Amino acid sequence: MSRLLRAAVALGIAAAVPVAAQPPERQEVAITLRPAVDRPSTVFEGWGTALAWFADVTGGWPEAERTRLADLFYGSDGLGWTIARYNIGGGNAADTPPYLRPGGAVPGFWRQPPGTTGRDWWRADDPAMWDWSQDARQRWWLDAIRDRVKTPIFEAFSNSPPWFMTVSGRVSGAEKGTDDNLRPGYEAPFAAYLARSVDELQRRHRITFRTLSPVNEPNTDYWFAANKQEGSHWSPARQAAIIDASDAALKARGLSTVIAAPDETNSHIFLADWAGYPAATRARIGQLNVHSYGNIHQTGVRDIARASGIRLWMSENDAPLAGDPEAVDAMISPLAFAEHVVLDLKRLEPAAWVFWQAVEDWSARDGKPGSNWGLVKADLAVAPDAPHRIAITRKYWAMAQFSRYIRPGYRLVPVDDLDTAGAVSPDGRTLVLVHVNPAPVARRLALPQGWRARMVLTDATHDAVPVPGTTVPARAIATLILER
Repeated sequence: MSRLLRAAVALGIAAAVPVAAQPPERQEVAITLRPAVDRPSTVFEGWGTALAWFADVTGGWPEAERTRLADLFYGSDGLGWTIARYNIGGGNAADTPPYLRPGGAVPGFWRQPPGTTGRDWWRADDPAMWDWSQDARQRWWLDAIRDRVKTPIFEAFSNSPPWFMTVSGRVSGAEKGTDDNLRPGYEAPFAAYLARSVDELQRRHRITFRTLSPVNEPNTDYWFAANKQEGSHWSPARQAAIIDASDAALKARGLSTVIAAPDETNSHIFLADWAGYPAATRARIGQLNVHSYGNIHQTGVRDIARASGIRLWMSENDAPLAGDPEAVDAMISPLAFAEHVVLDLKRLEPAAWVFWQAVEDWSARDGKPGSNWGLVKADLAVAPDAPHRIAITRKYWAMAQFSRYIRPGYRLVPVDDLDTAGAVSPDGRTLVLVHVNPAPVARRLALPQGWRARMVLTDATHDAVPVPGTTVPARAIATLILER
């Protein structure tokens, strides 16, 4: 017996058994959840994914494979997603040697007439300079989503202007990642390219693009000519110019599509972009888009949306744990991902949460450990008719814990617990609480009174399946569906 414990006994103090002395499987803590159902906030529109770049690859696969994938994400028995972000490709010159990642070479809708040279030949009003047969694989997904979702929400977005509108002549960025890559004075031609693409795709696929995002992660140093994906740097002033031009081009075509911006990589750069926009430019924006690769100043973005009266989307993220080796069934990255979603919902209070790329290539190759990006793993680099080794990861089931139960029309609800996000149904009779337990001990959840509860669980042995009780096992994600 230690000296401290002997002293405690002598003083008549009851000595508690240390938690660490208990068997790990019996450790448990109690957590009381207090959702503020009387203070609902944002009306939630749904979940979805960007179609770049997996759609450019998988849309050309055999019918059974691509149908399976569409059902996994947008089917009623899958994730139940309702949102898709379509990438309007820029497209490199035909004589540029391939260098972009699999799926990253999204073709543009321009056609260069025979005999033309240089970069000043394109005319938006010349039908001969458009090619609407392009991008058939990604466009297959537009039809697949339209046919599966009763009320889909489509957004068009651009990563780069076509090569002939760029300074470097490449769609992956300027020579330096801090330089703007749109040629000076090309705002109007690029805006015309985007607006005409939106118009034609809507008509040809019988869909509506509610929003158009003309720039992507613009004020960063990610995009340079030798990069492996399309991208372009835009200073806040150039962002404002293309927002103005794109809005004017959409209106000139009589389209209802509105501008989404700035699609910045994180909230603190978003704030810098917004500060650089003139008031007239801000007034042209119909939706605020921010990515959540970083969680600093998220409430600042939330407050801009509130003060401006503009809808806010978390328009891109995928959050595997950095350095976590590729593993289909492991829980480390799913827990990190789920915790990230919870914090986004609590801090940004967005009207939608949109995944980056739902299908990712197998990455553990040539002795490298790989990573856990994506919800489904598949061979994206092999021929369309080759075996694609499709595997559903446990991160997919982590996503299901949210998207199957927090449905379009629900309102986000503040919850006092940091690991719990909440939403209430439009009629107020169903309350959904998603709780992430990353700890090595179980959590016994005390729920608000007056509700009947059932629980759905994802952990190392469960894939979004119902389980009894309201105790969340160690290292697990639980969805509590409460009904009055």
